[in-house]
Amino acid sequence: MKSLLHLVASALLLSPLGVEAKPLKVFILAGQSNMEGHARIETFDYIGDDPATAPLLKMMRGSDGKPAVADNAWISYLTGHYEGNANGEGTGKLTAGYGARGSNPTQDGGKIGPEFTFGLAMDAALDEPVLLIKTAWGGRSLNTEFRPPSAGPYEFSEAQIEQMKKQGKDVEAEKAKKAKETGRFYQLMVDHVKSVLADPKRVCPAYNPADGYEIAGFIWLQGFNDLVDGNTYPNGPDGKTRDYSKYGEWLADFIRDVRKDLKTPKMPFVIGVLGVDGLDAKEGTVAFRKAMAAPASLPEFKGNVAAVETAPFWAEELDAIDQKRAKLKQMGHLLKVKAKGHPNADGSMDEAQQKEYLKKYEAELISPEEAAKWTRGASNAGYHYLGCAKTFALMGKHFAEANLEMMKGR
Repeated sequence: MKSLLHLVASALLLSPLGVEAKPLKVFILAGQSNMEGHARIETFDYIGDDPATAPLLKMMRGSDGKPAVADNAWISYLTGHYEGNANGEGTGKLTAGYGARGSNPTQDGGKIGPEFTFGLAMDAALDEPVLLIKTAWGGRSLNTEFRPPSAGPYEFSEAQIEQMKKQGKDVEAEKAKKAKETGRFYQLMVDHVKSVLADPKRVCPAYNPADGYEIAGFIWLQGFNDLVDGNTYPNGPDGKTRDYSKYGEWLADFIRDVRKDLKTPKMPFVIGVLGVDGLDAKEGTVAFRKAMAAPASLPEFKGNVAAVETAPFWAEELDAIDQKRAKLKQMGHLLKVKAKGHPNADGSMDEAQQKEYLKKYEAELISPEEAAKWTRGASNAGYHYLGCAKTFALMGKHFAEANLEMMKGR
């Protein structure tokens, strides 16, 4: 026999016609350039080279060989230039092309971020229609642009103020500039989510007002600008690595504030822990990752905040090739500046001879197989996870799994 609680819950989910309601499932994805996503569609084939990820590629492609189009998932993607002055919204059924975009943010940029496989996974797992609301801008930090209201104003340290004075800067003007940028992109994010949810049917034709909607998850993928911020985060006790503990505190504030602003007190929240440089990252990067994942360990967030490490998805084999490419680039620079101890130290090589030398150097450094692998699997720099679709596809899949697990827990 069903419990009274179960019967009451079932009654509350029934529409006026007695049919069980299926509220639109809404997921918010936010962050900086890696949430934008810089993996070109041309790197999809590389996913199929690995038997472990070949099934993932099958999900990502339709029977015609083109990127899959979700059956019952739609997306609204707000992005724009770094200053946020030229934002534009791309909308439609979820497919590839909702990664980082160019000068016209409303048009397909030929790339994917984690949203692609995240949305496909949700579409496959849920009976209800799915709506992704993605807001992402490159180069934005949590300490400033995404700073949540509860974190308070950005406060310059004495060391920062002294440095400004040494550089001849107007301290008050710098404070005013910082105050203007603080929290700006947090507010753009929240405003866009509210705008879309004021009329979900504009983006998602499958939305039924009688069923309503539920904000069922939030995915956060950010961190690089905070990782390399040499001013906000001071050196730690060991004097070798920076103290990133404030990032963890501000991210906890972010989670609380976004839940408050969107009236979703227990909304599942997934932290995509920055994974550039993979499992062999430097101590400073490892320290940052610990601070980024820290909110998931807080008692108040037990069962509704999850940290997903993305370092395991880093393409180590492509990174090894990229390091060789970096050596090639460095050699080109050394030849031009006639660096001491290098082939053109005496300046005797003309431009054609330099090119010929670099061609031979490249042939010795990078094999044809490695060059082909790079072209097949990579399309961007290391701070963008090498623009590898395999990496972004794995991130999206695991973000979805973590979110679904928390939904079950509720």
